[in-house]
Amino acid sequence: MTLLNATPARVLVVDDEPANLKVMQQVLGSLYTLSFARSGEAALQLAEQDLPQLILLDIMMPNLSGFDVCARLKQSAKLRHIPVIFVSALDEEADESKGFELGAVDYITKPISPAIVRARVKTHLSLVQAEELRQSHIELLERLGRAAEYKDTDTGAHIQRMSQYAKVLALAAGMPEWQAEMLRQAAPMHDVGKIGIPDAILLKPAKLTEEEFLVMQSHTTIGAEVLANSRSPLIQLAYQLAMEHHEKWDGSGYPLGLKNTEISLEGRIVAIADVFDALTSKRPYKAPWSIEDAVDWMTAQAGSHFDPQLISLFVEKLPEILAIKKAHQD
Repeated sequence: MTLLNATPARVLVVDDEPANLKVMQQVLGSLYTLSFARSGEAALQLAEQDLPQLILLDIMMPNLSGFDVCARLKQSAKLRHIPVIFVSALDEEADESKGFELGAVDYITKPISPAIVRARVKTHLSLVQAEELRQSHIELLERLGRAAEYKDTDTGAHIQRMSQYAKVLALAAGMPEWQAEMLRQAAPMHDVGKIGIPDAILLKPAKLTEEEFLVMQSHTTIGAEVLANSRSPLIQLAYQLAMEHHEKWDGSGYPLGLKNTEISLEGRIVAIADVFDALTSKRPYKAPWSIEDAVDWMTAQAGSHFDPQLISLFVEKLPEILAIKKAHQD
């Protein structure tokens, strides 16, 4: 069986001197799919059209300089993610500093060394591929979370909302940005165990019997089993959230009866985000509560169901929470 080679990465080379473009063709043409532009204006048009994975950008060009082009690229939501390497005869430290300040990832001085150009391009394309893979993993987690949630909400909006609520609350609690963002990414998987709950129980409009409630509680451990033993920190966090999002501050929750700070900060945060959105959303077994009724009930549950300090922060951040709710309606 013959495997097809992966499509070569597309690299946009920008230089107003044809001889320099020819050199780059000789250095990189056998390794990548190259596009060429001889002006800043043409570079922006080709970037928009071809969406290259990397741009090699000269600085000294008429009309729009490379610095101007880079600044415009970084202002575009569609193009700002494309890494830019400046390739220039300008070799002053101030020029390099300006390039990095504008968002470039590297700076190569002319005359170029073919080996250095190939090495730098390979390195930065590897970083692009790693980031694309990371984003694919995050998207897959979210889609799996939506698949589980779809059974009882008919929409993925719940996990969009509650995961963003969780990030807002995490930041308010002093969590660093990177950690709060990881929580946002993992939160959609908190209810993945619902895929193992029979629809007759999950969608039952009446109150569950004691036996049915025990089955419903098992979605926490089912989700944990699905996510267990991963080497990925993101999935390890999702495992923790699956296990802990129904634990309560006073120890009366499930499945382990953890209490107070035995429950991770992430688990305590997601419990608040999840319950608030569940209360204020329509479910097969209930109409949506008003914002006021939900906040009043949750405030009353501080110290029993919820971490009281986090509930105080949640109330402080309510305007931001409600803005997210409005932006992601069912």
